Amino acid sequence: MNIYIGNLNYRVREFDLQQILEEYGTVDSVKLIIDRDTNRSKGFAFAEFPNEAEARNVIKELDGAEYEGRQIVVKEATPRR
Repeated sequence: MNIYIGNLNYRVREFDLQQILEEYGTVDSVKLIIDRDTNRSKGFAFAEFPNEAEARNVIKELDGAEYEGRQIVVKEATPRR
């Protein structure tokens, strides 16, 4: 299951985010979205979980939680249209 993590502090790195997510289960990948022009984080990321139950638990536990001074948004990712 693919999840979206938004409203991230711009200093957060993929490795940091992966460590937090792994507290809730197995993480296949974490992709922090970077602005091409500035090479700076856009403040959101996607994470892939092989186990849907673990991914849903991450959403339940972390959505609205404070991380690095910001209240993060965690939800199921929707495909691009």
